[in-house]
This record gives sequence, C-alpha cells and structure tokens, in this order.
Amino acid sequence: MKDQLEKIKQEALKQIEASDALEKLNDIKVAYLGKKGELTSVLKSMKDVTPEDRPKIGQMVNEAREAIEGKLDAAMTALMKKAREEQLKKEVIDVTLPAKRNRVGHTHPNTIALEEVERIFVGMGYEVIEGPEVEYDHYNFEKLNIPKNHPARDEQDTFYISDNIVLRSQTSPVQVRTMEQGKLPIRMLAPGRVFRSDEVDATHSPSFHQIEGLVIDKNITFADLKGTLAEFARELFGPETKVKFRPHHFPFTEPSAEMDVTCFKCGGKGCRFCKGSGWIEILGCGMVHPNVLAMSGIDSNEYSGFAFGVGLERIALLKYEIDDMRLLYENDIRFLKQF
Repeated sequence: MKDQLEKIKQEALKQIEASDALEKLNDIKVAYLGKKGELTSVLKSMKDVTPEDRPKIGQMVNEAREAIEGKLDAAMTALMKKAREEQLKKEVIDVTLPAKRNRVGHTHPNTIALEEVERIFVGMGYEVIEGPEVEYDHYNFEKLNIPKNHPARDEQDTFYISDNIVLRSQTSPVQVRTMEQGKLPIRMLAPGRVFRSDEVDATHSPSFHQIEGLVIDKNITFADLKGTLAEFARELFGPETKVKFRPHHFPFTEPSAEMDVTCFKCGGKGCRFCKGSGWIEILGCGMVHPNVLAMSGIDSNEYSGFAFGVGLERIALLKYEIDDMRLLYENDIRFLKQF
C-alpha cells in the first residue's frame, strides 16, 4: 500500500510538471483527487488494511493529497500569471490617443417650447396640472357645454373607446376637473397629449400636444385675458410683438376669440412665412361660459374667468421656422440636433 501511494504521488507530480495548460491541470486534479480518483480508490480499500496499520496508511494518503494539491495550486497560479502577462502584452493601450467622444442626448424641440411656455406662465403665478389621456365623455364634452348631438362633436373627430370613454380631444377636461375641486381662485396651465382622427400631413397629426390655461377669480374681465396673452406673446416671440384678437366661436367660452401675433420673421411687413398678411394665428381664447362654471359648481354671478389653448407643435414650428410637423416625430438625429 505504501509503495502504491508513493507511485501515485510521483506520477501525479510528474504529470503536473509536464502540464502547460490549465485544462490539463484540471484533468489531473479530477484523475487523482476526484470522487473516482486514484487516492479516493486507495481510501476505499482501507477496509482491507489491518486496524493497527490504518492510521499510518491514512496519514500517508493525506500527505500524498497535500503534496499533489500544493503542486497543483502552484502550477495553476504560475499558468494564470503567465496567461495574464501574455494578455496584457496583446492589449497594449496607447494613452496618447484621443478618447472617443460620448454623444450626449438633446432636448426635443417640443420639450424646449413647452419648458419656455411653462416658464412664462409659472412666472405669472400659474400652476402646471396634468390629467388623464383616456377620459370620460362627460368631461371631454358635456361639462364643456358640448352636449349630445352638438355639431362640435363632429368637428372634433374623436376616438371613442366605448360610448362613455374617449381619447381626450383637448386638455380642457383637466380644467373642469380642477374647477370641480372648488379651490378658488384658479390659475392653471394644462399641457398634454391629445388625439383627433386627422390625416397625417405637414400641419396635422392624429396625436399632438395642447397647452391650455385657465384663470377663475372675482372680477376677471376680457381685458385681463388680453393683457395676459399679450405679455405671453412678447415673452415668447420678442418684446416688439403685437397681438390682434378676432371674434370666433367656442362652445365653452363666451365671448370667444382667436389671437394673432405680428410675424416675427418680417416684423409685420408681410413675407412668405406669414403669407403676406404680417400676422400669424397663434391660439384660441375667451371668457369661460357661465354654463361651464355652473356645471363645475362655481357661482357665475360671483366668479368669472378666461381660458386659452395653443398647440405645442404650432409654437415649435413657428419658433424654429419648421415647415413640416412630421419632422418632429421622424427621430432623425440630423434634424433634432440642430435645436
């Protein structure tokens, strides 16, 4: 048994010294130290050894195991060090070469325009409020003075999910939900995505963004509306910008108007951008209809207010002189990185 153990140890050490790869060393480890290895077989045959010789044989087996494990560990360490040195030689880095520039993302033109509008109105004391894009028909139409069978419902080309649930066609429902809370006065801005069944072209999309504002307080007049929007136009398009209001009709405001601003391209002289008129239509507005106030639980004899709505994409197109709305959504980096 002693001669057998010595022979196993010497063979193992000899094979370890001759090995030049980690895979070979692992094979040797399994062959001699594994569950079915040479030393394990010797231990299984201990039952045939006389009781008085078993301690000596056990000690010899442990010594042989320690010698083989020690040699294996030293050989593996040496091979891994050698492999690491060879790898480092192959992966030489020239630290004098210029580093690769990381491409940093850029804010979308819509987001830039929205942040600018929010900055202006928050500076006037407005609060930015958001609401659900999937809305009840009750809030999207009826509480805005647009009852069943009203002609305005056909003009909206609404996406219906069911008889009572729609994809909102404007952000006005956010105003209604805020008025229902009964916390007066109100100065709010409601930006968000809206949906209408429009064909995609240079100026239309089935999904776009609106920014609507609402003020409710005592003694609010149309003069307050005009002064607020005139200041907004000057902040957004320049201090020389003038505004013009034209009568219009919206079911939820009375009286209603559309507001034009002087063309910031030609200063109102007339050019291709404003189609020679010197004016550019920018938004719709008006005094909140008494019916809308009443349906939201606000006494129209004590409180009054004004509302306005502007398309976010329209502001971005005008501000950056973009001719085609589709460019905003094609994700062309060459286009977007200009802003």
